[in-house]
Amino acid sequence: MRKLLIANRGEIAVRIIRAARELGISTVAVYSESDEGALHVRLADESVLIGPPAAARSYLDMDKIITAALDLGVDAIHPGYGFLSERAEFADKVVEAKLTFVGPTADSIRLMGDKARARSAAEAAGVPTVPGSDGPVDDLAGALAAAETAGFPALVKAAAGGGGRGIRIVQNAEELKEAIPVAQAEAQAAFGNGQVYVERFVPQARHIEVQVFGDGKRFIHLGERECSMQRRRQKVIEEAGAPGLPAKIREEMTAAAVALAAATEYRGAGTVEFLYDSAREEFYFIEMNTRIQVEHPVTEMVTGTDLVREQLLVASGESLSWTQEDIDFRGHAIEVRLNAENPVFGFMPSPGTLKSMTMPGGPFVRIDSGFGPGKEVSPFYDSLFAKIIVWGETRDIAIARMDRALSEVEVEGVVTTADFLRKVVGLAEFRKGEYHTTFLEDWMAAEPMAVSGSSS
Repeated sequence: MRKLLIANRGEIAVRIIRAARELGISTVAVYSESDEGALHVRLADESVLIGPPAAARSYLDMDKIITAALDLGVDAIHPGYGFLSERAEFADKVVEAKLTFVGPTADSIRLMGDKARARSAAEAAGVPTVPGSDGPVDDLAGALAAAETAGFPALVKAAAGGGGRGIRIVQNAEELKEAIPVAQAEAQAAFGNGQVYVERFVPQARHIEVQVFGDGKRFIHLGERECSMQRRRQKVIEEAGAPGLPAKIREEMTAAAVALAAATEYRGAGTVEFLYDSAREEFYFIEMNTRIQVEHPVTEMVTGTDLVREQLLVASGESLSWTQEDIDFRGHAIEVRLNAENPVFGFMPSPGTLKSMTMPGGPFVRIDSGFGPGKEVSPFYDSLFAKIIVWGETRDIAIARMDRALSEVEVEGVVTTADFLRKVVGLAEFRKGEYHTTFLEDWMAAEPMAVSGSSS
């Protein structure tokens, strides 16, 4: 691999460019009109304008991106996360153009992109799944039968879903009857696929994911991440490892993740996501993300690895650099997502120009960002403009370091979530590691004044 095009923007594009440069690979950045002069454009060896600000006409335009790659003579395309990263059609087009797609095969993306098929694959690999329907339910009778078998409360979930869309929690059969057509319509509108399935709803569950890596022949894990601090089913804070997770559960969960990767002959970086029912001490497969994750830095911090570098090496045809025995876990890492959003007004996006931007520093503090002073946080894209990642010898040290780091954030020009995040990090439940996927929203509903005073 001599020349790489990054089909993305922002911090993940910067992250990939840096890893490629360390390997001696030249890079090409693509950008929309609103990203002219962005950090990823400045850092790349070459750059090409691919369209107007609207993502559908730039970062999501497969043909424009592949044409740019061919015109500039690149060998490979890295999709990053979001945008086209989990579009099997894009992976197919890249290969058809005789270029290397930095990621799993299109077949792997298709398999894991369909939640019902992914569930079947997990079951075939012996991975525990949430009790529920064996696949998409065809009608209300099938949905009722599945819910009665799994037990109420139940979850109606889009087969091709993501981002919390196409999901309904129902407490009884009457609510299920109302929820099925609504979830189907929402899934059809959001994903072009109206199929839904039904499974048991696990109250106060924890969301724990396992980082896996494979080269198609050999497969390993790099530990688990705690991702239960969520708002509207979107992750807010992530940790590596999961606080208080029993050693037996950790061992079984990571083994299950590797078994799924092996069963599907997975290639590259992937994340197997689980729900953990601490009351029953049981875990269940949710889905597999066939890309690098936003929260991958916490895994890198506790293992001393470079996941993006390894993606590039494996995509180049090299065997996996590590065996399972090579992976050592040390200390604890925490990541927060710093967004240009206003917590006072329901976390409404706060786009604008960053008049000034001071990020924290010091020992074991990492900042991943594609922005700086004078740059615009565009209304056309995600409001994430920086990630703060810290490491500590113990979880208590990591928490103290994150609190200190957040206290140093100074941004003018946009409203940020820095103060809100600092409040969350300071909560007793967070410090004790006693939280679950609905904890944050429950706290926000119970303490609205604490949230309303958190903007900066």
